[in-house]
Amino acid sequence: MLQTELFALLEQTADAAYTVTSDGEICSWNKSAARLFGYQSSEVLGSHADDVLEACDALGTRPLAPGSDTMMRPSNGTCDGVWIPNVDLEVRTRSGPRVWVNVSTLVFDDRRTGRRLFVRLVHNVAQTRRNEELLSRLLQAARQLLLLADDASRLPPVEPLSEQEHRILRLFARGNNATTIAGRLSISTQTLRNHLHHINRKLHTHNRLEAVTHAQRRGIIE
Repeated sequence: MLQTELFALLEQTADAAYTVTSDGEICSWNKSAARLFGYQSSEVLGSHADDVLEACDALGTRPLAPGSDTMMRPSNGTCDGVWIPNVDLEVRTRSGPRVWVNVSTLVFDDRRTGRRLFVRLVHNVAQTRRNEELLSRLLQAARQLLLLADDASRLPPVEPLSEQEHRILRLFARGNNATTIAGRLSISTQTLRNHLHHINRKLHTHNRLEAVTHAQRRGIIE
C-alpha cells in the first residue's frame, strides 16, 4: 500500500485517525480527527503531535513528546502491521478542555519511499473515564459506610433518648443554632442546655457537635 492510498483509506474511517513520522511530525489528519480535536488538517499538518495535543497519561508522562518511543515500539520486534497496546491519554482540544482518548498505533512502512509512518487511531473515552471515576467514588463511599457501621458496632451502649432529645439533635444536625431551636420548641435556652447535658451523658459525648456526630454514626438520627 502506498502512502497516498493509506491517507485516502484513513479519510474514509469513522474513527479519528492521523499519521506521524518517527519524529512525531503530523502527515495526515482525517475529518474525524478534526471533529474530535477541533483542529482542521491545514492547521496541524507539519506540526509535531505533542505540540498540538500535549498528550499525557495517568502518571503525567508525555508519550508523544519528542524523543519518546512509548507509542512506537512494536511488541514483537517486527515492523509491519503490528498493533501497539492501547493506551489512554488526556489530550488538549482546540476549544480548551482536555479530554481522555484511547490511542492505538499501527506501524506502516511505505516500501516505495522507504518512509516509516505511525498510524494512530483515536477513540473518545471521556464518558468511560467519568463512569469509572464515579464507580470508584461509590465504592469508596461504600467502604466508608462499612467502616462506620463496624466502628459503630464497637461503641459502648447508650441510654435511649427521649423524643424531645431526638428533636433537638435533629435540629442541631440541620445547622440550627441554640436560640432558633429553643424558639421552635418553645423552651428556654436553659432548658435546652439541660437537654444537651442529658444527651451528652446518654451518648457518652462532651459537646453538641460530638453528640450529633455520634448519633449519626449510631443511626440514632439521619
